[in-house]
Amino acid sequence: MLTREIFNSNSHRWFVFGRDPEKPNKIIDTNQYMVATANNALLMDPGGIELFAAMLASVVREVPVDQITHLFASHQDPDIISSLGLWDKALPNATLHAPWLWEGFIRHFGMQQISYSAIDDDGGQLEIDGVTLQFIPAHYLHASGNHHVYDPEAKILMSGDVGAALDHDEAPLEINDFDEHVKKMTYFHQRWMPSNKAKNEWIERVSQLEIEQMCPQHGRIFKGDQVKRFLDWFSDLDVGIVGNP
Repeated sequence: MLTREIFNSNSHRWFVFGRDPEKPNKIIDTNQYMVATANNALLMDPGGIELFAAMLASVVREVPVDQITHLFASHQDPDIISSLGLWDKALPNATLHAPWLWEGFIRHFGMQQISYSAIDDDGGQLEIDGVTLQFIPAHYLHASGNHHVYDPEAKILMSGDVGAALDHDEAPLEINDFDEHVKKMTYFHQRWMPSNKAKNEWIERVSQLEIEQMCPQHGRIFKGDQVKRFLDWFSDLDVGIVGNP
């Protein structure tokens, strides 16, 4: 599994994990993210059960397993959180931060030791060793209860399924041709995002943030001016459309 450090400061680091060549053929490729301070780490959308072994091996190369004290699930989909039951066995002292709406669903993946910290619809924040991370509401994009994670210091937005693209396993982590990348995003966003009203409210909300990297759950990372280009493109896109790709 590919591991890349995408931010490094005196207070904390960001990592992305993905592009696992050993995953089963019909399993969608996902990006997993981690914020690590000197003593603790937050693992975001840690992946499906099929990826657990590869993810655990990749993560412990960067931080000791007992320093993974927080998990985050943007919503309830199995591709991002069905590994929970296995993380539960590996992380006896961790807390899962996830939307309140999905607690009864997410617990089906297995929670004996990990505690559940419900995120309100209006969002919230998490402080880890002096690093403040914000939970940004992203309801109906695509789940009815959904949040993203924003880091004001790193200027990184972990954007879940927003900005996702259906790409090949060998694709680069960063976008090198925005116009070409649009072709890989259009159908996904039109089919999976059900509400133009929710889309526009999210765009208005995140446009007030200073974002240097937008990191989706699938596909490639947006950097610099590509973030604004994505917001402009998304604003013009009509979503909630059923049809053939």
